[in-house]
Amino acid sequence: MAVALHYFRWAFLVTAAGLALAFWLGWGYSHSFSGAVSFFLIGAVLAVLEISLSFDNAIVNANKLKEMDPVWQHRFLTWGILIAVFGMRIVFPLLIVVVAAGIGPVEAVKLAALKPDEYARIIGASHLSIAAFGGTFLMMVALRYFIDEGKEVDWIRTLECQLRRCASVRGLEIALVLAVVLIFASVLPHHEVGRFLFASLGGLLTFLAVEVLGHILDRREATLGAAAQSGLGAFLYLEVLDASFSFDGVIGAFALTHNLFLIAIGLGIGAMYVRSMTIMLVERKTLAQFRYLEHGAFYSILVLSVIMFAQTLWHIPELVTGVLGSTFIGVALISSILHNRRQDA
Repeated sequence: MAVALHYFRWAFLVTAAGLALAFWLGWGYSHSFSGAVSFFLIGAVLAVLEISLSFDNAIVNANKLKEMDPVWQHRFLTWGILIAVFGMRIVFPLLIVVVAAGIGPVEAVKLAALKPDEYARIIGASHLSIAAFGGTFLMMVALRYFIDEGKEVDWIRTLECQLRRCASVRGLEIALVLAVVLIFASVLPHHEVGRFLFASLGGLLTFLAVEVLGHILDRREATLGAAAQSGLGAFLYLEVLDASFSFDGVIGAFALTHNLFLIAIGLGIGAMYVRSMTIMLVERKTLAQFRYLEHGAFYSILVLSVIMFAQTLWHIPELVTGVLGSTFIGVALISSILHNRRQDA
């Protein structure tokens, strides 16, 4: 309990403030106690949804943060969380409407406040592009982890050994992702193929651009005496990665409510728990104690990327996504505990 209070105290405070704000917002919209309670409950469900979808996000963040300079760790956990909460949970949905509807930011805010159904319709119309972009980016993240000659620990050995042996084939992960993109493009309706391919290539180019920029910045810092992967490059990588993880939660939130401000409150609460989990994983060196936990997170990312591609054809409830991701991480945690017991014996 003491550990939880230490790491999650800010998350608990934000939860109390956020749910109180959701209750007040519901009262302002409905002028009734039942409406206020409804907003309160939806805000709580949105927070739980974001947390369940973000276990893998916290683990991957922790894996990258442990290699970063303490100064950049602090910057990510302060500036980064502000970007994650306000950028992805508020600005991103507004930006979609600005681009899709061809209106200004102020008009988009008015649309969200006064015509939430129309706002949600525009967001829904952009779902194909969002899913294609996010699916491509996250699949590249997962495959880059598994197709790596330097990877030393295997969880599912038969599969992971084969992938590691294939790491000498340059660009293999790009080829695999493009093959998946072409498969889905071949079964999509013809009028949607162009948008799908454009967004998928955008996701691929964004991943490669972040990698290239990260290498350039890290090399520059290395020449100045800084540790590799310690600074701005890793920070940018984590921000884009967080954005990709957030796509699913932001879009799924509109299935529960069309109120942008309530969505921002619920997902913002969830983002604070991701931050707290990340700090705990880094400071307590949990990834070193549970050797397969990181593998479970990247399998979860791979599954999420496939689900995002599948969502271009079918509706898949966010509950399914959350349960599958949590299952991989849970099984990996159990496998790690069993391994530690065997080692002690």
